Amino acid sequence: MSYQALYRVWRPQRFDEIVGQSIITRTLKNALITKQISHAYLFTGPRGTGKTSAAKIFAKAVNCHYLKDGEPCNQCETCKAINEGSLNDVIEIDAASNNGVEEIRDIRDKAKYAPTQADYKVYIIDEVHMLSTGAFNALLKTLEEPPANVIFILATTEPHKIPATIISRTQKFDFKRIKPQDILQRMEYILDQKKVEYDDKALKIIAKAAEGGMRDALSILDQAMSYGDNKITYENALLVTGSVTNELLTTYMEQIIAKDTKSALITVQKILDEGKDASRFIEDLTSYCQDILLYQQDPGIVEEMELGIIDDQFKKLSGQISDQEIYQIINELNNISNSLRFTAHPDVYLEVLTVKITHLDATVQSGPAKESQPAAQPTVNPEVTSEIQQLTQEVTKLKSEIDSLKKAPAVENNVVSTPEPSKPVESHTMDNHIELAKIYPILGKATRKQLNQFKEVWPDLMKALSVTQRAVMHVSSPVAASSGGVIVAFEYPFLYQKAQGDTSLKDALENNLDRIVGKAPQIVFVPENQWPDIRHEYLVSHRDKLKKAAPKEAKDNDPKAEPTDDSDSPDTTDSESQPVVKKAAELFGTDILDIKDD
Repeated sequence: MSYQALYRVWRPQRFDEIVGQSIITRTLKNALITKQISHAYLFTGPRGTGKTSAAKIFAKAVNCHYLKDGEPCNQCETCKAINEGSLNDVIEIDAASNNGVEEIRDIRDKAKYAPTQADYKVYIIDEVHMLSTGAFNALLKTLEEPPANVIFILATTEPHKIPATIISRTQKFDFKRIKPQDILQRMEYILDQKKVEYDDKALKIIAKAAEGGMRDALSILDQAMSYGDNKITYENALLVTGSVTNELLTTYMEQIIAKDTKSALITVQKILDEGKDASRFIEDLTSYCQDILLYQQDPGIVEEMELGIIDDQFKKLSGQISDQEIYQIINELNNISNSLRFTAHPDVYLEVLTVKITHLDATVQSGPAKESQPAAQPTVNPEVTSEIQQLTQEVTKLKSEIDSLKKAPAVENNVVSTPEPSKPVESHTMDNHIELAKIYPILGKATRKQLNQFKEVWPDLMKALSVTQRAVMHVSSPVAASSGGVIVAFEYPFLYQKAQGDTSLKDALENNLDRIVGKAPQIVFVPENQWPDIRHEYLVSHRDKLKKAAPKEAKDNDPKAEPTDDSDSPDTTDSESQPVVKKAAELFGTDILDIKDD
């Protein structure tokens, strides 16, 4: 095969060519110059950061007879043989496929023999954390009493899986993620050498997508070159990496700030229709929010640290959003990022995310976009201050009167001691928009069978809705149903309020239910946190009616049954025999039933 991938052709052959690891390369070069060479090294760090390349360069340098300033010459027979992989004294082993005790024992036995061509026999064990416990024990003996002229270089991406006894017998070097700016400079150098045209913005996209790995960056660059016929364009880089354009991110953030949920949902759908990865969109949006936050503190930080693309829209946007809003958005993005790893429906999570961040707390949104603008603070009106003081005094006086009434004896006023007023107090805490006149008739004829029927078709009903409607209804579920109506509870109050005012949503639900189950029941919305109170009030207010209906139902079911006095049968106090409890169990199920004595 004539063509070789970029990461293979441009693999570093000298320490100076390793990108972003200057401290490690300087330490290794000084060790070679001063002849302070250890018998074992441990290279740790993320993928594509230069661990294996550094190990091979070190193997060349330690055996090169024309060493200059700690760098191998790459011209002598030994260096050429190592570059070609034909030197028997430099052995590279993949621990992922050679992780048994026998393989390590074979290495231990062969390590006793002197090198045949080179000065040192070098064993490079890649992904060493994959070794079994027995293999580590076999390797430990060799590291405790190393043979002369033998060097072990262990490389791993997961150092926490390596026993401490192994780590303590090696010199450990931690390879860090490569900065995007360093990756960008390396790609520019390679493309200039190959005389390939490129767009600076395209290289910035690739450098960010590489996530600190030089090998990943060169692989993406190789793919972009193939797609663009040896030309790197901004559009090709976006397509290859799956990233979202900076303009689209700006548009989405503008819609979030304007609380335009519908437009933001359309933008999300457009992003998904273009084949963009949901996880990549979340990462790009998080990075964009980070750039806004940094730009608000110091505009120069974005360009220097994270390759931010600054335009007039970005500058305008950074002045329209507060840092507190950015904190909340980043927190929601982090939560949704964790959820996307385990879902097969990322579009639903993105829609829910969009609805949530367009309904952020109003108290947070009212804050200033920048703390560095004290002139925007309103002046205090003396008349308003005086009025506030008067109101405070009146409130204090009213509190003292209430306390004195509470301490008064109950004999003075019998009304105070009666429990009846507690019922209207409880009902006042309920949302005024809750349609009890529609809810109670449904509960009067509701059955568990009807509820289960609607729960079975609920996923199909959600798929039939539009993107905007599905995002609102995602956190809702039916909680009670009869042949003529369904009660739907919402987990979040703001979504309940949004659905309550959307007549087209109710029409869509009823029409689609008519198509799916053959009937169009009435849809009634309730907040989930108030549903237990609604349930309780219904059962209490209809208790007498349910008790009267119970003997009739029992007589219809068993004509031979004789009525018995409650005092004669101790079992009648059992919760299962109470008609109210039976009705509650029939309506809502026994799994959510909590029986309390009044």
